Amino acid sequence: MKKIVLGMFVVLFTATAFAQSKVGTVDADFILTKMPELTGANEKVKAYNLDLETQMKAKIEDYEAKVKLYQSGQATFTDADKKTKQGEIIALEEDISKFRQNGAQLLQLKQSEVVQPLYKKIGEMVTVVAKEQGYSHILTIGNNNNFAYADPAADITMAVLAKLGITVEE
Repeated sequence: MKKIVLGMFVVLFTATAFAQSKVGTVDADFILTKMPELTGANEKVKAYNLDLETQMKAKIEDYEAKVKLYQSGQATFTDADKKTKQGEIIALEEDISKFRQNGAQLLQLKQSEVVQPLYKKIGEMVTVVAKEQGYSHILTIGNNNNFAYADPAADITMAVLAKLGITVEE
């Protein structure tokens, strides 16, 4: 008998808790695309990309110069000189290869670094809007959502944009 009463109490308590919950959704990626600060962040990423490209060009030019020097003086080099120069050229080839592999990762890291403060700002505004409107939960929707259905009336994306002072034509 105690188990039945306890079970009914748990069901009743859970139903009451869910009845008091208000769940909303927000599309943080959409908000990010509307933020004026994104332009500055994208400029930083572009500048970083140009810097990486400049570094790559310098490495390639150095490599090409060493290869040209090796080819032009190969007949006059001693065996020890040839080995040394070949080692330098191989080291440069490996350095260029590693730089190419790491370049995309470095660019992604920079992208994350400059966009993270914007997501933090969005998160802070989501908290403010959720508290003001009485939401107990806010779920993220957007490119990576797994929702079968989300009520558009519960979406606070536009309210967060308004709090950020961003106007959007729908």
